[in-house]
Formats: sequence, C-alpha cells, structure tokens
Amino acid sequence: MTTEVDIVSKITECFPQLREAEKKVARLVVDDLEMSAKASITELALEAGVSEATITRFAKAVGCINVRDLKIKLAQSLAVGQRFIIEPPETTGYQGIYESIKSMADTNRKLVNESDVTKAVDFLLDARQIISIGMGGGSTVMSQEFQYRLVRLGFATVAYNDGLLARMVASTADSNDVLVVISATGYTTEVVEPASIAKQYGLKVISITPAGSPLAKISDVSLPIINNEGDFIYKPSASRYAMMALIDVIAMEVAIRKKSRSRDKLRRLKLALDSHRGGDDRQRLGD
Repeated sequence: MTTEVDIVSKITECFPQLREAEKKVARLVVDDLEMSAKASITELALEAGVSEATITRFAKAVGCINVRDLKIKLAQSLAVGQRFIIEPPETTGYQGIYESIKSMADTNRKLVNESDVTKAVDFLLDARQIISIGMGGGSTVMSQEFQYRLVRLGFATVAYNDGLLARMVASTADSNDVLVVISATGYTTEVVEPASIAKQYGLKVISITPAGSPLAKISDVSLPIINNEGDFIYKPSASRYAMMALIDVIAMEVAIRKKSRSRDKLRRLKLALDSHRGGDDRQRLGD
C-alpha cells in the first residue's frame, strides 16, 4: 500500500530549490489551495504571472507526475481539512483546555443510557475474564485505564494494544470471556476486526465508541460518545475524557453491584499499598 505524501509539506520542503518563476506558483498554491485545486493550467499561469510551461515544471519539481497529479494531491490536502493548513486563531489560552473538557463532559453525560450500562455490567459480572483493547493514542490509554479500574476490584482484566495480538486473543478467548473495545472513532480496523472475531466465537462485546460506527454496530452493547473537537489542532483531543467518564461509570456500577466483594478487595488493596509506601491514610486506592 502506497502512503500519500502531503503535497503542502512537499512544496515547503522543495521551495528553496525552486526557480524564481516556480516560487511564484508555490506561493499562489499554498495561499489558495482550493482555487489551485480547481483552476486550469491556463488559469494558474495567469494568476501566478508565469507561463503554462512553468506550471508543468513546478508540478514535476514537487514530485508530481504532471499538473493533473498536482491538482489531485491538492484536493486530497483540502479533504484533510483547512484547520491543518491555515493557522486558526487561538484566543482562550490554557483556560480553553479546561473549558473543552467541561464541554465534552456535559455533552456526553446526556448520552448515558442506564439500561445499556446495566446490560454492560451484567456481562462483566458474569465474565470469566475481561479483555480490554484500544489502539492509537487516547484509546490505548483508556483501554489500560479500564484494566486498572477493574483489577483493583478483583476482576481478571487484561489490556491489549497491539493489532495482531488483539486478533490472536479474540480468536483464542473463551466464550464466557467479555471483550471491551474502546475507540474514539469506531472505524479503526485493528479494533473492529478483533471485535468481529470475538463475536464469532461467542464472546460478548462491549464498546465505548461513537454511535453508528462499524464497531458500535457489531457490539452487543455500545455506550456512545460524541467527539466535538474544535479547529485549534494543537490542543490534545478532549474525547478521552468522554471515554474516561464512561469507564468510571461502569467501574462504579460494578463495585456497587458487588459491594461486599468490592469493599473486601479495596480494603486488602489499601493495606498492601499503604504498608509498602506509607504516607497519609487518605491516599487514593490503587493510584
């Protein structure tokens, strides 16, 4: 499979080596990608104040086969989104981080369906083993977070973040195991395929992912999230807070449904940790 090269980055990289006439074309293209992707070679030449032959030379100088190939690559860059090309205004400063987290939590709180949470908890309480998988940035961390929340309650929980290993585990797991799949998009092949494999072998699949996604559609129960990300691309995605909140909801419900067991496990956990690290009696459990 060939990976497409970002044409905007390629133009920037090649710019110092371009001829003066070609640099005019480069400035025109980078300043107005949308126009450049749609314009004919004649229109580009007129806008840049160069010959049509210069447009052709420019296309080849930046690694394209011809002008048509250049226009296709420009259109692909536009498809990625203007926010990755044009510098967006940033007016909120670090306070914007806290506001986006709060907004994400408020939006996703309305999506919580108690019957779905109950059904997911039923599956987990009956499971021989709980398998948590997630791929990528936030989803990887959240799959591990799921493991940490349930391990301290005494549940056999493992997290996997490798695509091939997830497929292996899904194909060898027991039918009374439960697969928990966490994905910010629900489209990543490395999580959708293991979930599909697990279903074929009789496992129950719980997902935390956007509604209507391929992952959500094949899950026995799916707890939806909404990713409302703004155009300021430098700020880390707040979607992981929506996933974390659902993990906390599930962990709390699991603990409450088995209060006596949970209390015993947490007490033993605190004793083991406090005797190891010392310190204030109010230290967090397992953290």
